Amino acid sequence: MQNTPTFKEFQSSEGNVSKYVFSSDDMVAETVLYKYNSYYDRTVICCSTMSGCPVGCKFCGTGNKFVRNLTYNEIVNQIVTVLKDKNIEDVDTTGKRFQIMFMSMGEPLLNWDNVATAIRDLHHKYPNAELLLSTIAPNKHEDFSKLLSLSKLIPNIGLQFSIHKSNDTDRNKLIPYENKMTLAQIRDYGILWWKETGRHPYLNYCIDGTNNTEEDKKNLMQLFSPVIFNFTFSVVCSKDETMKDAGFKNLDIIHDFENSFLTNGYNTRVFDPAGQDDIGGGCGQLWYVQQWMKEHSCK
Repeated sequence: MQNTPTFKEFQSSEGNVSKYVFSSDDMVAETVLYKYNSYYDRTVICCSTMSGCPVGCKFCGTGNKFVRNLTYNEIVNQIVTVLKDKNIEDVDTTGKRFQIMFMSMGEPLLNWDNVATAIRDLHHKYPNAELLLSTIAPNKHEDFSKLLSLSKLIPNIGLQFSIHKSNDTDRNKLIPYENKMTLAQIRDYGILWWKETGRHPYLNYCIDGTNNTEEDKKNLMQLFSPVIFNFTFSVVCSKDETMKDAGFKNLDIIHDFENSFLTNGYNTRVFDPAGQDDIGGGCGQLWYVQQWMKEHSCK
């Protein structure tokens, strides 16, 4: 039986994005490596915290197909392996910016003990790395309290909430996981996290052409103050590889939406969808995970 994960690398055509697929008999995980100009200018690694995911976001390639939680060693090994494979193990000490993002596959707060241990280990190995956690905000008060405590101990930890809709009714349809925070609860926790850490939480908002109305802008601005919250605006990364070009068509829509927030004093950023074209580099695409699940009869 194959117990130790093996990996394969898939390189995007433009050369700036690599997809690493780790697999064994009982797990599969995808890790995405982004290079901005050079690895020593900026390196970003998006790693998985679960094999599959139980949340069931409608745009995500895993659906609600959950295999198992990844151990903290399996999380850390993704980072170590990618850096070693690219021969950039010194990027933390000699590079300008190194970011490790827990936002490829899986909900970090539903595997918190392993994620927390991985964060501590990675901070020890790479003390200059930014450790950025993205969550749909499952309603787990105890784990969010632990996240806050760890964030106060490790100043490199960043927090992002994946919201994508400006009201709870629409968000519940897109992210059907029942036991999650409302947008108002996300606001309240984000304010607390900001007060306790001095760092601004981000709100990730994927724009699909239906959630960029004037009413959406009003809802978001009423809920989330620009004094506290920053926004990440993204294209929707389709789980269907036949729709791989669709996300790029939304970039003009995204920038128009973003401009309203810039005008009102928000700090914003737009996610560059490089790598979606031929390896499924965008969040939630997970093409190789979908194939592994088909081969292993995951339902």
